[in-house]
Order: sequence, then structure tokens, then C-alpha cells
Amino acid sequence: MIAYKNVLFCTDFSEDANIAFLHALDLSAKHGAKLHILHVPHSSYTYLRHVVDEHVQPGSKGGEAFYDAEVEKTALAALKKEYGARLAGIDHLYVVMGGGPDVEIIRYAKKNDIDVIVMGALGKAEQDRVVHGSTVENVSRYAHCHVIAIRNPAKQFTLPGKMY
Repeated sequence: MIAYKNVLFCTDFSEDANIAFLHALDLSAKHGAKLHILHVPHSSYTYLRHVVDEHVQPGSKGGEAFYDAEVEKTALAALKKEYGARLAGIDHLYVVMGGGPDVEIIRYAKKNDIDVIVMGALGKAEQDRVVHGSTVENVSRYAHCHVIAIRNPAKQFTLPGKMY
């Protein structure tokens, strides 16, 4: 049997993320795992600066250099308001990081011995996919651990063009 000790739930506060939260909560409860609740405030400016720093300036800290403490404070309050009431009896922590969401999720997971990452299949930043690629796709491809992408059953998905 698979035993999870650390579950990472990633949120952008989208409807899909809120559905994924229920799955992350369930996994944590069933396995007695610590639930890490991570939010990476997404902005094109932060993401692009992160990419420039990572690829142009050796030794740079990437998006961290452009991270604002006020953003963190606001995001932590939002995490607690959105998810806090449902966490009774669950060992958990809230985390807010600056930078590109996919990169920061992967870094956090590796650094904190995460066993499984749970996230919504689509998020608020889906319109940025043309520029950045899908966060879920990149996390699934490059994370060292299992990744569970939870789709919203209320959304109708259609295949593009004549794919099938």
C-alpha cells in the first residue's frame, strides 16, 4: 500500500483548485499525512522576471528578488479564510512563494519531501498558457513525485479540432 507522509495541495483559488482541496484533505486524513497548502501568486511580470533572472543572471534567486512581503501577508490571510475552517484535526501548514508557479511548486515539493502533489486540472491563469505553458502539465512532467490533477466534473471538455 502507498503511504503518504506529506501531501502538497497547490491553489490559485480557482473553482478547480477548491475541488482538488477536498481530495488533498481526504488523502491527508486517510494517511495521517501533513497537508502543505501552497499558493504562488501569479503575475506575468513576476514570472517573466523570474525567467530572466534564472537564465541570464548566474546565481540569481529568481522571482524571490521581486517578491513583496505584503503580497505574502494578503495571500496567507486568503489561504486561512478559504481553507482554515475545514482543517480541524489535520496537521497542516500554509505556504506562499513568489516566482513562476510551476517552478516553485516543483522546488517546494523536492525540498520538503512531498509524496504527492494535488492540484486542479485547470486554473485561473489558463489564459496565460499560450505564453507560459500549463502549470499542471509542467508540474506533472518534472516533479519527482506523484501528481494528481483533479478535473472539475461540472466543466464540459472538448477536444481541439480533429484530434480524435
